[in-house]
Amino acid sequence: MGSTTHVMTNTNPTLPHLLPSSRSHFNSRLLSLPPTRVANKVGVFAERSNKSRSTSTAAVDFSDPDWKIKFQEDREARFRLPHLTDIFPDAPPIPSTFCLKMRTPIDRDFPGHYSLDEEWHGYINNNDRVLLKTIYYSSPTSAGAECIDPDCTWVEQWVHRAGPREKIYFKPEEVKAAIVTCGGLCPGLNDVIRQIVITLEIYGVKNIVGIPFGYRGFSDEELTEVPLSRKVVQNIHLSGGSLLGVSRGGPGVSDIANSLEKRGINMLFVLGGNGTHAGANAIHHECRKRRLKVSVIGVPKTIDNDILLMDKTFGFDTAVEEAQRAINSAYIEAHSAYHGIGVVKLMGRSSGFIAMQASLSSGQVDICLIPEVPFNLHGPQGVLSHLKYLLETKGSAVVCAAEGAGQNLLQKTNATDASGNVVFGDIGVYIQQETKKYFKEIGVHADVKYIDPTYMIRAIRANASDGILCTVLGQNAVHGAFAGYSGITVGLCNTHYAYFPIPEVISHPRLVDPNSRMWHRCLTSTGQPDFI
Repeated sequence: MGSTTHVMTNTNPTLPHLLPSSRSHFNSRLLSLPPTRVANKVGVFAERSNKSRSTSTAAVDFSDPDWKIKFQEDREARFRLPHLTDIFPDAPPIPSTFCLKMRTPIDRDFPGHYSLDEEWHGYINNNDRVLLKTIYYSSPTSAGAECIDPDCTWVEQWVHRAGPREKIYFKPEEVKAAIVTCGGLCPGLNDVIRQIVITLEIYGVKNIVGIPFGYRGFSDEELTEVPLSRKVVQNIHLSGGSLLGVSRGGPGVSDIANSLEKRGINMLFVLGGNGTHAGANAIHHECRKRRLKVSVIGVPKTIDNDILLMDKTFGFDTAVEEAQRAINSAYIEAHSAYHGIGVVKLMGRSSGFIAMQASLSSGQVDICLIPEVPFNLHGPQGVLSHLKYLLETKGSAVVCAAEGAGQNLLQKTNATDASGNVVFGDIGVYIQQETKKYFKEIGVHADVKYIDPTYMIRAIRANASDGILCTVLGQNAVHGAFAGYSGITVGLCNTHYAYFPIPEVISHPRLVDPNSRMWHRCLTSTGQPDFI
């Protein structure tokens, strides 16, 4: 499976470039993908890079007339999906046992009964692609423009379409599948667990277990596997949290691989964010190193919506919706008091998507503060000065701040959590205290209320939108595993579901672009000035 190939001219700009391959089942390359994201993770819990944008395009010689072809060759190699046949080239594919003409899970004996229903056309072709970028930016100065070269040349960017394949690489009766949920809580965890189990059973898998309390469950002898079946998971989506429990940290990659081998697990579904996916990728490589036939599939779980290349991650819509309650409470408190100010802190360590979307949707926020946009609290152009103006003109004000906003204003600590994340200072409490202090010093009455709904938001069940997203993500994770892929994650891309190599989505968090139309819309809604 060499990564070097000759690129033919694609005369149809609406179709992905399909390249010749000795194993067309999985080796079709895709062209012109984003110029970023090579992860440098070497351990399960390596600290994430905080670079806002890769410099990989710096080495491109735009004076070379063939730069676009060379650029595409690099992208197609990087976005190729790792497959079990990379290590086991003689692994035989068999007809898929997933067919919706059979409305109940298969329960007959499998050996010799892998007949493919040729009349069912619900499978995804391995050459199917999803267009990653849909906007042609005519100028680098266009709002939100993401340009590869100084002329903003249009380059098609394709990713692999997710879904069931007509050939699979695991016999269901030989599969032991495991599910693990890592990191913090997030709405929708139970929904994803449920759909993974249900879809595995439809393929015919009988041996499904849950690993309790994240990666810790692989090494802690007091934690035993949780047997899973449709009967067990039927109603778990009606509650928040995770049936399997969550935790941060855990054993090393080698210990996890030892545990997988000892337990006979050959499908591992990992639900988590950037750090958890770095761990999943390391596990994938360790299994390859040991020549273990194990498929490691990630499902991106981050309430912050900070995974690269994806439209959104599950739990985000629910978080934005639930945040409205906190913002509305802050508004009522502020509006009902003389010179009332309501301060709400929402989740978002590196990315301000929740604060931005919640502010935009509520219509009750006067100031939105996010990590991507620096601001001054004091001074004539600062937040406090604008709050004084709001009290004079409106009589009240509401501030919405992401937890990672304004960390440069707080005293730094070297403390980290079990996942290696820097422990942040509480920007909400800081704004509350500084606001009280400021108005007291200038002799103006101000009634400041502070609301932190973090744990209320992340502990609730998923709303309808996230429930659908979780359902499809869980199903496609199983399809990807049976198709023989490993070291990949599944996500929503340009309204379609797609598979991504894990390193391409974890090199750094996805950030709000201060030049994007959505941030401009938020500023239009709040009416806030620049606080610099």
